[in-house]
Amino acid sequence: MKKSHPVRRAVLATAATVSGIVLLLSLKPASDPGSAAAAGGAAPPAAAQSPQGGAQPIGNGTVTGDAARTQYGAVQVRLTVSGGKITKAEAVQAPEGGQSDQITSRSVPRLNQAAVAAQSAEIDAVSGATYTSSGYRKSLQSALDKARAAGPAESSGPGNGGNAGSAQARTVTGDVARTQYGPVQVRITVSGGKITEAEAVRTPKGGQSDQVNSDAVPKLNQAAVAAGDAEIDAVSGATYTSAGYKQSLQSALDRAGG
Repeated sequence: MKKSHPVRRAVLATAATVSGIVLLLSLKPASDPGSAAAAGGAAPPAAAQSPQGGAQPIGNGTVTGDAARTQYGAVQVRLTVSGGKITKAEAVQAPEGGQSDQITSRSVPRLNQAAVAAQSAEIDAVSGATYTSSGYRKSLQSALDKARAAGPAESSGPGNGGNAGSAQARTVTGDVARTQYGPVQVRITVSGGKITEAEAVRTPKGGQSDQVNSDAVPKLNQAAVAAGDAEIDAVSGATYTSAGYKQSLQSALDRAGG
């Protein structure tokens, strides 16, 4: 019986050692999932915050995208942004003439609604208006890029006097003026009682009119801002466009309160 004690102690010691090893091995795998779970728990918030932190907010006000050329004519989109959201979208240029008039009148309102609903340029094309839809999205994306580049208009704080001016800025579109070569329509942005921006959203198109207007309209826009009224000189070689421009400009000024 006395000789059995050492053997028993050896067996017990061996069993204890094996148990300890098994326990250690069982603890190690448990710790890996724990650390993986911790990492996994941290990752989703980072992923969720990334789009918000990386996305540049868009500034309030109105912004016009670049004109996108399509097979049937130019498409240009203007956005109105308030509270960092698109509140209004409109095509200030769209294909005109022939069948384009019917397609534009049907597709553009849908595209405008889609832009406001999506708050991005990721909108579906309107069936039967593939080219117009493509041009719309390009110009819409351009407008969004410009709005983001400008940043929030009111981010510098309520004490900035410039914010009051930007809050009062508004855009007004004049009546369509009919000319011998096509309609002319002017849109102005007014801030602090002054014209800060002027643009022709409709001008005669086709044939020689395209060349005449590409030269005359930028000059008329600059003249309107410089003069602050409709008393601007006609551009040489663009008598009809100039007359229509001044007529629509005066209409816009009347709506803006002079």
